[in-house]
Amino acid sequence: MNTMLKTPPDAAIAIPITIPADHSASPTKLAAEVDCATMSSRKLPRNYDVMHLALRLVCVSASVASVVVMTSAKEKSTISLYGFNLPVYSKWSFSDSFDYLVGVSGAVAVHSFLQLLITSKMLLRKSSAISSRKHAWLIFAGDQVFAYAMMSAGSAASGVTNLNRTGIKHSSLPNFCKPLHSFCDRVAVAIGFGFFSCFLLAMSAVLDVVWLSEY
Repeated sequence: MNTMLKTPPDAAIAIPITIPADHSASPTKLAAEVDCATMSSRKLPRNYDVMHLALRLVCVSASVASVVVMTSAKEKSTISLYGFNLPVYSKWSFSDSFDYLVGVSGAVAVHSFLQLLITSKMLLRKSSAISSRKHAWLIFAGDQVFAYAMMSAGSAASGVTNLNRTGIKHSSLPNFCKPLHSFCDRVAVAIGFGFFSCFLLAMSAVLDVVWLSEY
């Protein structure tokens, strides 16, 4: 005898219900929500990133100016020594200290330019200029190293320039900057730009410390 099983009339049948997504939200509204979420995750004001960008831009300009002015420093003249007029010719590449300043200034320019590109890219994405704590430590270390290197190069070049201006005491070595004043002036300007780049790198390092303290 066949037995047929029937579903009781009062048995409840669970029907899955799907709530459709709200397609009425406009792309502008969604973009605004994303922007608000991004800004809420920022712990530092946007002025910090703008200052970071400005420091990089000025540092690139100062470093490039130091290289350009130094590499254009050369002059021919004559100098009187023991009653004889001797021709003298001076060029920046004749001094290892000046070579050192040009090399460090070029490296600082490249470092600052790369950081400038990264910061600009992050700002265009409306995110923080420093993406992570590891990134902040890396930039901080780079700024410190290049700042000390620039200070070293500027100090070495300053010693040679001072020797050219004053000569050597208790000797007949004259003041070479008197006949080669244009050369010495250009070197002095290049050294000034170098020390200014060092100051800007130090300021960038301070901003890196501020970022690390907040995050």
